Amino acid sequence: GPDGMEKFCDDIGVEPENVVMLVLAYKMGATQMGFFSRCEWLKGLTELECDSAAKMQSKLDYLKSILNDPNIFKSIYRYAYDFAKDSDQRSMDIITAKAMLALLLGKHWPLYPYFAQFLDQSKYKVINKDQWCNILEFSRTINNELTNYDIDGACEYSIQYAK
Repeated sequence: GPDGMEKFCDDIGVEPENVVMLVLAYKMGATQMGFFSRCEWLKGLTELECDSAAKMQSKLDYLKSILNDPNIFKSIYRYAYDFAKDSDQRSMDIITAKAMLALLLGKHWPLYPYFAQFLDQSKYKVINKDQWCNILEFSRTINNELTNYDIDGACEYSIQYAK
């Protein structure tokens, strides 16, 4: 549970909100934020060949580095949606979505601060999975000056209603 997760993070010297914990959850196939089932735990540690906190610490750079692969990043980004939203909800609440977007895109997407401001000013309370995926696509395809942005394009519709 959360107490065990907190202790684990302390043992490996990582804050629970560090993106590396999301990558680790992805590697373990975790289905719920803040928890690893015994099966998920064993699967992940076996795959990573870790049987101690020291060995896990030695894998942290590797876990962060896999985010540099665009295809793996996209998989982790998509995984993050289902992982972070309440399991009984179809959409992710906007507060969770903003936190996850900051974690995943905040440091790498120059337009993220503007997008976050856009979300802050919106009246919408949730983001659905299609909108979530379109945000990543938008961040990858639209340049920083927005000169290749088509206001009548599909992204506009998705982003406009992503609030």
